[in-house]
Order: sequence, then C-alpha cells, then structure tokens
Amino acid sequence: MENQSSDFRSGVVPIIGRPNVGKSTLLNRLVGEKVAIVSPKPQTTWSRIMGVKTLPSAQILFVDTPGIHDAPSKLNRAMLNAAKGALNDADVILHMVEAPDPFPEGEKVIWGLLQGITTPIILVINKIDLRGGDLVPENPPPFPYTTVMRISALVGTGVDLLEEAIVALLPSGPPYYPEDALTDQTERFMAREIIREKIFLLTHQEIPYSCAVVVEEFKEREDGMTLIRAAINVEKESQKGILIGKGGKKLKEIGSQARMDLEQLLGARVYLDLWVKVAKDWTKKDYALREFGLT
Repeated sequence: MENQSSDFRSGVVPIIGRPNVGKSTLLNRLVGEKVAIVSPKPQTTWSRIMGVKTLPSAQILFVDTPGIHDAPSKLNRAMLNAAKGALNDADVILHMVEAPDPFPEGEKVIWGLLQGITTPIILVINKIDLRGGDLVPENPPPFPYTTVMRISALVGTGVDLLEEAIVALLPSGPPYYPEDALTDQTERFMAREIIREKIFLLTHQEIPYSCAVVVEEFKEREDGMTLIRAAINVEKESQKGILIGKGGKKLKEIGSQARMDLEQLLGARVYLDLWVKVAKDWTKKDYALREFGLT
C-alpha cells in the first residue's frame, strides 16, 4: 500500500455468537460488499469466511464463524470447531448477541470458550432497531468485556463507532492483503456458498441442513461464458425429490437465482449445471464432512 504511515494497524477480528444473531449481516456491512451468505434460518454459515476491510489507517480481517450452540451431531461439532479455531489468531474478538434479550442460557457455551483469553473482547449488542432493542439489559454480562457496543447490522446504526473501537484495539502492523481485496476465498468457494444460500432461502424444514454443495467443475469457456457444474448432496432419496421438485421446478428456481448472483460476482455470463445426488447420512460421517470441505 502506497504512503502507508508508520502507525498503520492490522489484525484478525473473528465474530462469534449464537446462531442467527446477525454475524454474516455485520460482516457484509463492515466490508461493504456481500462476502457471506445470509438467510432468515439459523446455522446458514457452515465455514469460517473472511472479509477484508482496508482503511487509510488500518486493515481489518473480519472472520465470520458458524453459530455456536451445544449440539451433538458431527456436522454441528465441525461447525463448533471452526468457530473455536477462529479465536486462536485473533487480535480482537467480537462477541455478538441480540437485543432485547442479549444473555440467554445459550451464552454459557460461548462464555466457556472465552474463559482465560487475554485478547480484547467487544460485546456487540445487535438488532437495536427491533422493538425493545433500546432497552437496557436487566442483568449485566457476567464477563469482563473490554467495551460494549450497541448496533443494528441490518440498517447500519452504530457500525461506524464499532469500527472505530476495533481499530483502536488493533496492534501496529502492515496490511495482509492488497487494499482492493474483499475476501481470501476463491471464486469456487463463493460459488458453493451462493448455491447454498439459495437452497436455504427456497427450501424448508430439514432440507437446507441436509444439502452439501460440491463445485466439481469451474472454468471459463472459449466463448467467454463461465461453466460451473455443482453437485448437491442430500442424505435421503426423499430429500432428493423435494429438492428437485415437480418437473424439476424447485431445482430450476435455485439454479436461476444462483446464476444471477454468480454473474454479478464474476462479471461474466454463467452456465450453471446443478444436479442432486444421495450421499446417505453424510452429516454423520467424518469422511463425508472432509470430502465436502466442512472439516
């Protein structure tokens, strides 16, 4: 970066919290672009996703993490390990909760993870735009946070102040990435996530949680169009039928919406070829989690 000052700051800032508190929405708001998929359903994020924000005085590597909760399945344990791993190299940690009830029983799991950590931790109370969001919590947080910030990630209230608080806590250091970088993820990874997002938005009940997307081919053709072939792996034959839909209607709808987002991401026309396969009980098998890039 040209003309970088000697007091430039940089660091890794993971965002942790329970499912559906708004971590991905905050990441996208901070970066200024959509780098993490979002849906109204909890547990949409399955992997760590980095967003890069470069300021004149600092570069912040925000890390979105899967929602932390106490669940026994192999898939949920893999997501919990991803969230734990994000804390190892952190320079500042954002613990995100939601108004008007920021400290429910589920926060005990997260407080347990944070015990003994000396890294600065900011408590971020999100969703203050909702009814009751401006209420002061009756009980103070049972944890020594560095500071507490109240925001709305959805509409942007308080996010600038949060960014300033983060920069003030970062160590001095050079930037990790070029100033125009937005994420460290590959286009293949982003394609997988976009397809998953449409599955979460367009299907219901257990279907989105039973779908593992694998991008098996990603290449630019001679005519300038980008070819993307992806397999959607489900656990049961019945789920395959639901995902495809009558006459293939549901799969076509998923593909159409994903293709539009992919063309915007890549700045090129996209030929998206989706098909559905059955990988019986894949969420319960370690080798399948590895094969699908979830461990």
